[in-house]
Amino acid sequence: MNKVIAPLVLAFFTLLLGVGTFEGKNVFAAKDTKNAPDYSKKECWYQFPNVTKDVDTIYIYATEYIQGSFEKGAPEYATLDNAEMRKGVEVEYKDHASAFENSTNVFVPYYRQCGLRYVGEVYKKTGSVDATLTGMPYDDITAALDYYFQNCNNGRPFIIAGHSQGSSIVLRLLRIYFKEHPEYYKRMVAAYPIGYSVTKDYLAANPHLKFATGESDTGVIVSWNTEGPRNVETNANNFVVLPDTMSINPLNWNLDETYAPASLNLGSIIESGKPEIGDIGADAQINLARGVVVTHAKVVPMPEDIARISAEFFGPDGRHAFDYMYYYNNIKDNAAKRIAAYKASQVKEAGSN
Repeated sequence: MNKVIAPLVLAFFTLLLGVGTFEGKNVFAAKDTKNAPDYSKKECWYQFPNVTKDVDTIYIYATEYIQGSFEKGAPEYATLDNAEMRKGVEVEYKDHASAFENSTNVFVPYYRQCGLRYVGEVYKKTGSVDATLTGMPYDDITAALDYYFQNCNNGRPFIIAGHSQGSSIVLRLLRIYFKEHPEYYKRMVAAYPIGYSVTKDYLAANPHLKFATGESDTGVIVSWNTEGPRNVETNANNFVVLPDTMSINPLNWNLDETYAPASLNLGSIIESGKPEIGDIGADAQINLARGVVVTHAKVVPMPEDIARISAEFFGPDGRHAFDYMYYYNNIKDNAAKRIAAYKASQVKEAGSN
């Protein structure tokens, strides 16, 4: 097996199916399902950083309650102390959220998220995962944001980012929470709800929101879903790709179908015990009809059971687990450019007053 590609397969297993061996069903014991966690307690945060920079990031993690959600009698939502979810967040932080570390203080709250089994059940019934977010997941994150803005932010500009289930929560926050809190929203450098669909209907229904049009516009939504060519060729079902969705190309920051060769890629994450930066040939081209970023980054065949689960959720050539990892250094670079543009606009605005 190719030494570069093999660790990526391992990373895919990690992100899609959980980390290590699932042990101890007692972590699923019934807990308070009415009240949100007390986010003044640091144990309710995966990361609560020492503030050393003048911009923050709030990162909302993807579905990490995976294997355990398929256990007999397992609840639909993870408790805050779910061991599988917590271990998954640790891996996801290194492969995703750490892209924002160079430029920002990264805050990551734990939240009681929906398990993969229930996500799939709701999607099959409704064609969307939105119903899984009402209640605990959204309420927990809004409670975390309330604490953060009232006690931690101190007026700093911020980025809000996520992946998959986390990104669907980000989109809900943009639609509801930040509309209710314009005093916070005006300080948003950008939102990165990567790995979930930002549809044209969503944007039309929320005119206070704007999708990014380039590499340095601010106050905008930056998002894409990554697929391989076979998904496009077969018009495969992918539960994170909704009708009329939009993507921006993470290599050339265009909205059209201009091809971006892998030479524009500043470095992808390669998992080999710890994340390393390498070249895996991750190019990018938007397919406007499907609304996704198509890549030819190489992968190797997966074991049959893993391939079946992946195909069921993301299609035969889904690259959902790699939305961040393929374009990691470009995301890091882009966050810095948007922050610089935001600061420049603030200086200009101050000078005109």
